[in-house]
Amino acid sequence: MKTKPKYNSDLILNGNMVQAILSIAIPVVINSFLQTMYNLTDTYWLGKIGTEQLAAINLVTPVQNIILNFGTGITVAGSVLIAQYVGAKDIENAKSMANQIFACAMIFAFACAGGCFLATPAIVSWLGADGATYQYGKTYLQIVVLDMPLLYTINIYNAIRQAQGDTVRPMLLNLLGIIINMILDPLFMVVFDLNVTGAALATLLAKLPSALIAIWALTRPDRTVRLDLRHIRFEREKLMSIFRVGLPTAIGGSTMQLGFLLMSKNVYKYGTEAMAAYGIGNKVNGLITLPSNGIGSAVATIVGQNVGARQLDRAEHGYKLSRNISVVFLFAGGLILSRAPISESIVSIFSDDPAVVAMAADFLSIMAFWCWTNGIYNATSGLFQGTGHTEVTMLVDASRLWIFRFLTLFICESVFHMGVRSIWYSVVVSNGISASILYVLYRFKIWKKPALKKPVGQQG
Repeated sequence: MKTKPKYNSDLILNGNMVQAILSIAIPVVINSFLQTMYNLTDTYWLGKIGTEQLAAINLVTPVQNIILNFGTGITVAGSVLIAQYVGAKDIENAKSMANQIFACAMIFAFACAGGCFLATPAIVSWLGADGATYQYGKTYLQIVVLDMPLLYTINIYNAIRQAQGDTVRPMLLNLLGIIINMILDPLFMVVFDLNVTGAALATLLAKLPSALIAIWALTRPDRTVRLDLRHIRFEREKLMSIFRVGLPTAIGGSTMQLGFLLMSKNVYKYGTEAMAAYGIGNKVNGLITLPSNGIGSAVATIVGQNVGARQLDRAEHGYKLSRNISVVFLFAGGLILSRAPISESIVSIFSDDPAVVAMAADFLSIMAFWCWTNGIYNATSGLFQGTGHTEVTMLVDASRLWIFRFLTLFICESVFHMGVRSIWYSVVVSNGISASILYVLYRFKIWKKPALKKPVGQQG
């Protein structure tokens, strides 16, 4: 195998583990931050325009996420399987898998973009939106779903690079997109007075240059793992591997997002202020937990390559170290961000409405205090994903929303009569329970069992 230092493969398989974790996780964290900034930029400017616009986007965003998370199963499968081939030094199969993943993702993206565009009016109406909220939500969703082919092109690029240990280039690619989005948002929304339409168009157009660069980079003949668009042909064995690893992630992710959608309906009954507060709190909490998400991605890559190289002890060592770093970091950070003056200052950036600020600050304080459980959850999810046991994360993801969150919500609302705070506590309780379950499953050594009938390295 032609190993290049920037891909970190030698470091992942043989080098200092802390250095390997940080070299992958830090760019992933920055990359995730940049992706989060797409929505945060919209949230900031819409918050300045009005609460109804902000509530409309928060209401329909889970619909977009349901589709995106289902398709993410394809890219997760690609990243895991390519990483295992790279660890096994089987570059030809890694290259072939990259082509299979790209073809599957593009078919899915174009089909879903068209279907969701047509179904948007019925979806927004089902969510309970009416009047201006309905119109804003419909307009925004119909435009942003059209970016799916662009987004999946970028995601495939990220998956192929990350599988090889290269997380810097995906970070730089997304930096380009967020810079363009930050310029276009105020230009379209304020200068051209396009309101919600401007926010959606800015998000769509910002992804176009990054997608074009991703295609160019992935088809360069000097790349070790690359796309060859002229010779893409489906291989049954690899498609079954993608299906086996990716479908559980797709089902788990989309089922979880459907749960978020129903949660949005529960929040909306408390009014547009509560809906706006819920959206702000979730987005800011997403920033807080970015290090945990980045470390989870690093675990998946490190475990995937070491499993491919038959180094299970090193894979487990990488997981344990990553989990402990994540928990300590989130615990310390959560203690600071959960203080009322700090949480109020943060959420007030996104809204001038006193009612929205008060509710969002309360939500953020509660989530920040308990965010350390995400360290366990994300690192252990990365362990199971890296070994191909995505059915485990699927079941836990689904249970987190459909059992633990809704059950906690019902008890808090019906038994303790906690009002809108029932929503806040249902989030942290369900996250904590799910993290505990994943940790127990790790202790049962399920991740060490072969996930594929024919292990990577023996496939031809």
